[in-house]
Amino acid sequence: GLKWATCNIGANKPEDYGDYFAWGETKTKSTYDEYNSVTYGKNFSDIGGKSQYDAARANWRGIWRLPTIAEMVELENRCIWKWTTQNGVNGYKITGPSGNSIFLPAAGYRLGSSLYRAGESGYYWSSMPNEIDNYRTYSLSFYSSLQGVGWGSRCDGRSVRPVAE
Repeated sequence: GLKWATCNIGANKPEDYGDYFAWGETKTKSTYDEYNSVTYGKNFSDIGGKSQYDAARANWRGIWRLPTIAEMVELENRCIWKWTTQNGVNGYKITGPSGNSIFLPAAGYRLGSSLYRAGESGYYWSSMPNEIDNYRTYSLSFYSSLQGVGWGSRCDGRSVRPVAE
């Protein structure tokens, strides 16, 4: 099935935070807010695999794309999550039924020109927008004591962990 990448986009090793992207954008920027967001307040469907909007496809090309909400729920429910420190970086080691594992660093998020909660929590974009409004999007979030799929403001700078079939 599905393969999760070893690193975040912009990272050279699993524990590197990598780059931060607003949802539906393919480049990093110095400030993250609703005024410079390309997708904030606009109607979108699943952007997975669309290189104009999918940071994974635009930056890594080929088969890589943002995960769907269903794939994030599967990661949450079918894998073993262990809060740990890898090479001095907090995050989750996630082990699947096959015994293979990935490390998701607690890279925090960007809002305005600041980085928040790095080392405490992680926020990873899915390809799926919120069906209720045009301002939020599904995302995988975690802290040391919990993890789950929730919502995120599209203008936040969040991590991207690509997947491939």
